[in-house]
Amino acid sequence: MKLSIIVLNYKNKNLVKYFLKNVLNFNFDFNWEILAIDNASNDGLNQLLKKEFPVVKFISSPKNIGMGAGNNLGIKQSKGDYLLIANPDITLNQESAQKLVDFLNQNPRVAIAAPKMINPDGTRQNTCYHWPKLLTFIYRRTWLGTTSAGKRHLQQFSYSSDELREPKQVDWVLGGCFLIRRKALDEVGLFDENFFLFLEDTDLCRRMWQKNWQVWYLPQAAIIHLPHRLSAGERTIKDAFSRLTWIHLISWLKYFWKWRSA
Repeated sequence: MKLSIIVLNYKNKNLVKYFLKNVLNFNFDFNWEILAIDNASNDGLNQLLKKEFPVVKFISSPKNIGMGAGNNLGIKQSKGDYLLIANPDITLNQESAQKLVDFLNQNPRVAIAAPKMINPDGTRQNTCYHWPKLLTFIYRRTWLGTTSAGKRHLQQFSYSSDELREPKQVDWVLGGCFLIRRKALDEVGLFDENFFLFLEDTDLCRRMWQKNWQVWYLPQAAIIHLPHRLSAGERTIKDAFSRLTWIHLISWLKYFWKWRSA
């Protein structure tokens, strides 16, 4: 089988429904499958799939095991040579998915290819970055990011629009949507489940580069992404003490400890 599309749900049944209604209209000229993974949402996704999307393979975790581990459940049960990892808050289109597949077909050392993510108004979202530094977390999560030093640091952390007009090798890409070559995963391993949320994508890309696999950004493959997920968030005192910020901080510390000698 050529392609497995894996969508992970955590209390977003309606988004998953919209995602699947869109994707099931695709008409590829190769064998493909869709897997929906549920992270103990208890929101009726299984019943919805049985009623409206029986062709979708459903996999359920008895507890919320996080982003990387949830996707790993799908990867282990999938059959595709290529794995399209997707959050349900994206609007995937067949043309862009086909371009990602074609790029991996044409470039055997590419492990991960990521599309251009755009807001509903057509503006580009930042989805690929240089390797983070210790200060990056502080600047992204606090008001210090609004200082001149913070702005300069974050500008250097992201790739500029001018750099991303053409396909480009990048350090790492956000895991909201990308295509992975199974052969590369077999060599470097799955998502590191020590990262509950955040940095699991950074870590995977770093392991790919460590084994001389490549990570690419493809601007010609564009998808719409709803801009509501919190990775940087509002830089307020309240945000500095939010649960997501603490989860982000824990993942950040784990990441730098893991890669401390790199």
